[in-house]
Amino acid sequence: MFDVCVVGSANLDLVATVNRLPAPGETVPGSTYAEYPGGKGLNQAVAAARSGAATAFVGAVGSDGAGTALLEVMRSDGIDISGVAVASVPSGRALIFVSAEGENSIVVVAGANDTVEATVPPSATVVLAQLEVPVDTIEYAFRAAKAAGATTVLNPAPVKPLPDSLLALCDVLTPNEHEVELLGGVDRLRSLGAAAVIVTRGAEGAELHTSSGVAYIAAHPVVPVDTTGAGDCFSGALCARLAAGDDMLGALRYASVAAALSTTQPGAVPSMPPRAAVLLALSLSEE
Repeated sequence: MFDVCVVGSANLDLVATVNRLPAPGETVPGSTYAEYPGGKGLNQAVAAARSGAATAFVGAVGSDGAGTALLEVMRSDGIDISGVAVASVPSGRALIFVSAEGENSIVVVAGANDTVEATVPPSATVVLAQLEVPVDTIEYAFRAAKAAGATTVLNPAPVKPLPDSLLALCDVLTPNEHEVELLGGVDRLRSLGAAAVIVTRGAEGAELHTSSGVAYIAAHPVVPVDTTGAGDCFSGALCARLAAGDDMLGALRYASVAAALSTTQPGAVPSMPPRAAVLLALSLSEE
């Protein structure tokens, strides 16, 4: 039995830093280039594992060098990979521009992530997914997870129209301020059965919407270097703490600090903070 099972994507991130993000049709010079493991699913799984959760991953990589490297990243963070398939198509790629202010612009090529098949996920306290694998796959996994008594958490990104049948299977949703509006707003999501909708607002913090009302969590102050993966860090860390038995507000405070810390380092997977660093930052913020 795992604490967290993530159903999702794994990509190789190709990252170029620029002074400013290019406008449509514009070419701008880059200053540095690097390759990092990433993908929303892998980011979330690493964030959960580094927050102390026994974590499993369900996804797919290609039979290429990128796939081999992504599997090694999972192993190195102690993530169970028995649910990871090796596909005959290339591993997913993300082409990322990061500005001097830490903002980013991203193009994702799904590759093997589009081949992730519907399957019963490994037994876990919390099952987490995002939208970089087929929606039918997520719905099947959530239906199986709910039947087994797991808590289901959906990070609806990259946002797209979703069937009510999937949203009705979500106990917790973690959209950002743009995604929640494109999904019809908090009231619609709550009416479909979500026990909690957490709207993340970057430097403005987060809102927790439940039957008890709305609670606000301020953002942890940092100087951002690269915001890539911050939302994934939030969702993964949140699930780790929910699986550990924290109440929603406690898990939310932890996740907010973890996400903020992740923006102080370049890359997605490399920036996911360990639990000790998050707990230290939490203790200092409470003094």
